[in-house]
Amino acid sequence: MPVVKLSFFALISESFGFFFANLRLFFHLVTIPWIASLAIRLVGSALSLESVAAVLVEKLLDILPTVMFMVAWQRVVLLGPNRGDRLPGLGWSPRETAYLLHLIKVGGITFVLIAAFVLTIGTMDSAMLAPGAPIDPELAQRQGVAAPLGAGFMISVLLALRVSYGLAATAVDVPFSPRLSWAYGRGNGWTIIGVLFVTFVASAIVTTMATLFTLSIMRGMLGANEAASVVTWTVAILVSYAGAAVAATLQAVIFRKLLDWREGAPLPALT
Repeated sequence: MPVVKLSFFALISESFGFFFANLRLFFHLVTIPWIASLAIRLVGSALSLESVAAVLVEKLLDILPTVMFMVAWQRVVLLGPNRGDRLPGLGWSPRETAYLLHLIKVGGITFVLIAAFVLTIGTMDSAMLAPGAPIDPELAQRQGVAAPLGAGFMISVLLALRVSYGLAATAVDVPFSPRLSWAYGRGNGWTIIGVLFVTFVASAIVTTMATLFTLSIMRGMLGANEAASVVTWTVAILVSYAGAAVAATLQAVIFRKLLDWREGAPLPALT
């Protein structure tokens, strides 16, 4: 297997270029998953479950429409726009199941660690952050217990990013695993981590900015009511899906370049 050196800026340019060149297709594919994610958020809000555990359950459920969209989008990147079996969200096939299982292998430990970290820390009174506020012994104890979890979470994020490009293989029905992702990515590990980390951070920042901007406009027009929140969630979820599409494009491009992948061709032998 020949050594391939990935270029950080070339990956960014190709991925963003592909996304913006296929905006119409993006809106076509994202419609049903977008609606499903919005419905999950609305149901969670209607149930008035504001506990940390409830938020984690909501995020866990939201993985399902995200998987349906990611599978469809990565197939577009690798196979072309005319190879979709159906509109994502209209069904769940063994392909989505395999993708979900692969995703659990990649990021399951990360989710468990962040859930344990959040549940350990619990809710925090903002008054405790004021200068001169007395130290809460119970909070200090929880922070001490959570510190190793936080460190483990950061390490698991880096490892998950390192092998996450292999998800694109599962999207096109190529048997793959995190172990193979690690092996085929040797020599490009920090490039893979860096380009995906920057993309996810940029997506989070843009989503936050879009949320705050939309919320300020809607509250100015509609006041602080439920309608303003619904519109804000609608925009924020769409922007987050756009970020997911760029990240999924990156993963597919990395997979194609590292393995020189072509449909129907066997994977190159590992050296």
